[in-house]
Amino acid sequence: MKAFWPRILTTILTALFAASVSLAGTVHGSVINRTSGKPVPNTDVDLLSPTQGMALLATVKSDAQGQFTATNDSIGAGPVLIRVTYQGVSFNGFLPPGRPQVDVEVFDVTKDPKVIFPASHVVIFQPRDGKLIGAEEYNVANDSNPPVAYFRSEGNFDFAVPEKAELKHVTATGSLGMDVPQASIDKGKGLYAIAYAFHPGRTDIRLSYELPYPGNSANVKLPATYSGMRMLLVAPPGVTLSGPGITAAGQEQGMNVFLHEALAAKAALTVSISGVGTPRAAESADGQGQQQGQEGNSRTQGPQVDVAPPRIDDLKWPMLFGLVALFALGAILLSRKQVVVAPAAEHGDASPAQSKKAAKAAKPHAGVEAVKESVNANLDSLKEEVFRLELRKQAGTISEEDYAREKSRVEKLLRDLVRG
Repeated sequence: MKAFWPRILTTILTALFAASVSLAGTVHGSVINRTSGKPVPNTDVDLLSPTQGMALLATVKSDAQGQFTATNDSIGAGPVLIRVTYQGVSFNGFLPPGRPQVDVEVFDVTKDPKVIFPASHVVIFQPRDGKLIGAEEYNVANDSNPPVAYFRSEGNFDFAVPEKAELKHVTATGSLGMDVPQASIDKGKGLYAIAYAFHPGRTDIRLSYELPYPGNSANVKLPATYSGMRMLLVAPPGVTLSGPGITAAGQEQGMNVFLHEALAAKAALTVSISGVGTPRAAESADGQGQQQGQEGNSRTQGPQVDVAPPRIDDLKWPMLFGLVALFALGAILLSRKQVVVAPAAEHGDASPAQSKKAAKAAKPHAGVEAVKESVNANLDSLKEEVFRLELRKQAGTISEEDYAREKSRVEKLLRDLVRG
């Protein structure tokens, strides 16, 4: 009889293990049209592995109810990107490791340009090796209701670069936080366009170019392709930046920040730039350690003005996976935490004992809020650090070795934050 219960326990554990093995490598999902609120039947669903160079894991079709099932040994062991092509536009979903269920959202596609609204325009200048590097970012909002995606294959977002500028890179960053390189369409006279599907929500369009910088000075004419966008200009210390209507707005992440009111469409702002900037210790061969110390001090001592929303340039998949894991961990912890909310006293006649009891019951809620605030503060700090690191890489002020080392350090910080 004593051996009976161990055998039963062994049998149950074996069955559970077999069931988990049978479920490993299988994902169930659905494709939902958020414009209509209905499932999408008979559409292709591709499962890709970002950690294996976007290798194709499986291709299936949704059934009449929009449901699909895919099987591959790699599913469940790592993150999976799920791609659905609907009305000629790709829509993506994200499946974290260990989750067997996912919904992929798609939207009806429109060609109406009024669907999107470019809300802000950031321009960053960085002298380097006798040239002036320009990096620009457009924050584009799609607040359509009902929600639709905006796309035109011939080009649906225009941007202009200054005269004599050599365009280098154009990327678009959507809700997944992943920079996607874009092919530019040359319309002549410094005007370009990209063909990108703007999903509901926020999209960041980023571009970079090089300008001649003779004598470490230049007059740069910045054309406006859209109206109503407040312009924010950024330059390193030691670089003088001036122009009509430009006002200084302090510093952000050790960079000088300037503001200019929104320009009319097809108008232009001429900016006078001179100087090479304050040399950073990181750019000398023997000053790498000193540079890291200076950066740590600048994060805590330098005056900063919060004049723009955080900008995260080039959030790679490891960062995205870490954030997803962090949010999942937070959700699990919060779901297991019992939060007690004391009922409000009626007519203000609560006794001292009742008040003390209510205050004690509210403490778990306050503790959860404190944890959430701490996590958010750490995430914001990491986001700003990633932004500055990627800005330096784009401007060419950091070597590939230093960039790889700094990026590895930031990713380790994120992993440590996830582990608690």
